[in-house]
Amino acid sequence: MHAMPKMEMSEIMNVYNIKNRRYLGSKAKLIPFIKKVISENCTDINVFLDLFGGTGNVAWSFNDRYTTIMVNDILESNHLSYLSFFDSSPIDDQKLVEIIESYNRLVIKEDNYFSLNFANTYFSIENCKKIGFIRDDIEKKYILNQINIRERAVLVTSLIYAMDGIANTVGHYDAYRLHGDLNKELVLKFLELPDRNTNLNNIVFKEDANTLVKRISADIVYIDPPYNSRQYSDAYHLLENVAEWSKPTVYGTAKKMDRSAIKSKYCTKSAPKQFEDLIKNINARYILVSYNNMGNKGAGRSQAKISDNEIIEILSSKGKVDIFETEFSQFTTGATEIDDHKERLFLCSVGKETEDYELIEKINGFVKSPLNYTGGKYRLLPQLLEKFPRKIETFVDMFGGGFNVGANVTANTIIYNDFQKEVVRLIKLFAKYSASHIIHQIENIITKYNLSNTYENGYEFYNCNSDSGVGKYNKDNYLALRDEYNSIKTSNEKKDFLLLTLVIFAFNNQIRFNSKNEFNMPVGKRDFNSSIRKNVREFATILKNKSLEFSNIDFRKIEIDSFSNPFFYCDPPYILGIASYNEGNGWSENDELKLLELLNRLNEKGIPFALSNVIEHKGMTHHTLKNWAEKNYYSIIYIKSSYGNSNYQIKDRSSITREVLITNY
Repeated sequence: MHAMPKMEMSEIMNVYNIKNRRYLGSKAKLIPFIKKVISENCTDINVFLDLFGGTGNVAWSFNDRYTTIMVNDILESNHLSYLSFFDSSPIDDQKLVEIIESYNRLVIKEDNYFSLNFANTYFSIENCKKIGFIRDDIEKKYILNQINIRERAVLVTSLIYAMDGIANTVGHYDAYRLHGDLNKELVLKFLELPDRNTNLNNIVFKEDANTLVKRISADIVYIDPPYNSRQYSDAYHLLENVAEWSKPTVYGTAKKMDRSAIKSKYCTKSAPKQFEDLIKNINARYILVSYNNMGNKGAGRSQAKISDNEIIEILSSKGKVDIFETEFSQFTTGATEIDDHKERLFLCSVGKETEDYELIEKINGFVKSPLNYTGGKYRLLPQLLEKFPRKIETFVDMFGGGFNVGANVTANTIIYNDFQKEVVRLIKLFAKYSASHIIHQIENIITKYNLSNTYENGYEFYNCNSDSGVGKYNKDNYLALRDEYNSIKTSNEKKDFLLLTLVIFAFNNQIRFNSKNEFNMPVGKRDFNSSIRKNVREFATILKNKSLEFSNIDFRKIEIDSFSNPFFYCDPPYILGIASYNEGNGWSENDELKLLELLNRLNEKGIPFALSNVIEHKGMTHHTLKNWAEKNYYSIIYIKSSYGNSNYQIKDRSSITREVLITNY
């Protein structure tokens, strides 16, 4: 028993290379990119673990005499391939070649399990009879000790590769073509295997990845988990059936078997928590995560279950994170075509420090505040920041509110001011604590008050759906939480976290206090879902990487001479349309005039400012503002706002809202 020289083997028959399988998310084309990232950023890689191995292409590219390969996948069809390509158990090549050649000469007349269940679907009836006979014969030879466990794996893998090459599908087995070509002949080939010494120290696993990492270690762990809700056990159920060969009952048009035992949690809403648990338990010097940028693109089933920032936050708890990306046209199920598709590699150097802010900037550009204000400027940021001075030493956000603008501005120092002290305290929480700590505190309050958690449980758990939301379920418990918050008269962080949770569960995530300074927003239809969690993570991360100062004073009392080379940005409540957060105190015409006087004083001192406001709303014009700007020769820049625009094609002109940015530079 020995490995035959490659030339001698190629003369006997054609061979299958490990790359000769179609596979969702295959990284075969990305291997040069992966190897480049590792070679340029990692040292002393002696043990390589491919945790979600798939076809094994990535692990195969690192397989040599000097590297121990550990490769894992929960599917038996992949596990048998690993035993074939990576294991070092001896096999008799000549014997296997003769068996394969005998299989290729077969003409089978009798029906069997495979032909009775799959005839003229994915394969012709003739090929189905042949597949069923071959798979039975492989199992018979193994039971009679005519072949060993690795030889069995080689024969089954050869059969699977042969089937995959002629299957009447688009590359997976969720469905077959109704009018496809069933005339292709099933031909098995031997496998292109390395010599035994190359595989001598390799280890093959078939385990749950989260369980496996708790008992093994490696120099680098490569992680390529499922991206979306498309289960690999669904896409490759037929090949898994052939690999397992327990001859289960199949059902439905696609002829699927029961796959509940091999469903991946990485295809569900719990994927972020699964990923967090996985990373926490990995024992390695480097962790390399491959994940694409589908985000909210494409069909719903194709959307990524773990966001970029969830990956960054979780990996950053382990070490320094660097991001690499490349253009990539990925093999999909055929339902979605994505332009500008990029594959990302997140490299975590375990134990080293990372700069979270730089990572968020690279991934998203702008972050969104979890605090929602009517007229908030998140959607207008590209327009606003484009009009701001290019170099800002001190940015003064006089009416900070949700802090969408200040959080995204580049300046040496950023001053956040708001007259509502409770809001200032909330912003301070994000600047002080990590995203993980904030999320943990919110989750504790959710549990204490038995509020909904659709992020964990979905809507059906609460007898609700996405359209109607969870407001009805949460109403009584939300009111109990609101009552407790309003009963606490002394400001403290416990009260601040209660308010933050209230805002998350409140109508439209808005903030409003009555004349008694009690929070009085009604319950909303949403809860602490993935979108708000994303905002919390990004907002908390970006604030801690800025030089911030906080104040809680009336704008009239701001000492304009106390700042070093300041730029003042003002986004006050608007005269034309009172927002919910302004109902308690109101914003009067006198307040507006005092603000305009302050801006004139700034102009007299040569201090630049920018004022956001509405100049026209529901048929009314803010003449005071317009006349003031024109009298002082200030620039009036019209903004295309998210809650109204200046489109002259609008039929009902009375509904127009025209927002402006007024500057003195």
